[in-house]
Amino acid sequence: MHNITIVGAGAMGCLFAARLAESGANVTLIDVDTKRLDALSRDGITISDDGGERNIPIRAVAAADAAGPVDLLFLFTKGMHSADAMRSVAHLAGPETFAITLQNGLGNAEAIAAIFAADRILIGSTDFPADLEGPTRVSSHGSGKAWIGAYSPGAEPGVGPAVALLRASGLDAIADPDVQVAIWEKVAFNAALNSLATVTGLTVGGMDTAAGRRIALAIVEEVAATAEANGIRLDRASIAGKVDHALANHRGHKASMLQDRLAGRRTEIETINGAVVRAAQAVGVATPVTATLADLVRLIEQPG
Repeated sequence: MHNITIVGAGAMGCLFAARLAESGANVTLIDVDTKRLDALSRDGITISDDGGERNIPIRAVAAADAAGPVDLLFLFTKGMHSADAMRSVAHLAGPETFAITLQNGLGNAEAIAAIFAADRILIGSTDFPADLEGPTRVSSHGSGKAWIGAYSPGAEPGVGPAVALLRASGLDAIADPDVQVAIWEKVAFNAALNSLATVTGLTVGGMDTAAGRRIALAIVEEVAATAEANGIRLDRASIAGKVDHALANHRGHKASMLQDRLAGRRTEIETINGAVVRAAQAVGVATPVTATLADLVRLIEQPG
């Protein structure tokens, strides 16, 4: 895998683009923001991480200007844009192309499956730290990992090469046959803290109260029950531990969903809390707290 296309020039997309390009891969970064594309093409990506600060030249273009086929296509848009993004890059898919989603939320692989065959789709989750500090600068300090698996058994031959590609670029990755567990555990974490932050306007530390913890852990429980009804057993204690860690150690952080709300952008509520509620309804699981938080975010997002 050498010819790599990354769709979505947010923090994670820029981090992966910079690291992969730095390791020698032929990387194209795609986005819909023409001003960002111009800046990235002109200035490259400045990355600041535990290895220092450096500038990585990058090819950044609109989807229509990208050429295929490519070896591996990363989807790093927010979930509500996944379907449109995949339609825009359908011309990059060849018979040997794999597509991979490491996005937050549920339903992203299904959006890819509208374009790619199931045996060409990889799925996973990641907790790499990444923050945009301007249109062409990304910061990533501390450790992280990517868990990668196959969307269908036929896609398993693509897992090893994708893991090797990331490891060669300094991004820790593992092949995970139970990758749905990692995906759902991150959904539980995000459903708990992102929606609560968006409704309250609080930083992560501001939610570190008895009431905040009750709400967050109730959502974790509802997500875990939904996952288990769908055949995926989650480690509730592990998720609760990650919530505790965030409340204690990321006190000044504004959750990404809150940042979207404050900037007047659409949030990912439908692919996180909303998706959990829909999955729960399909299997008869009650999710009153998760559903209420989803509805409150929807109220906030109403135009006008």
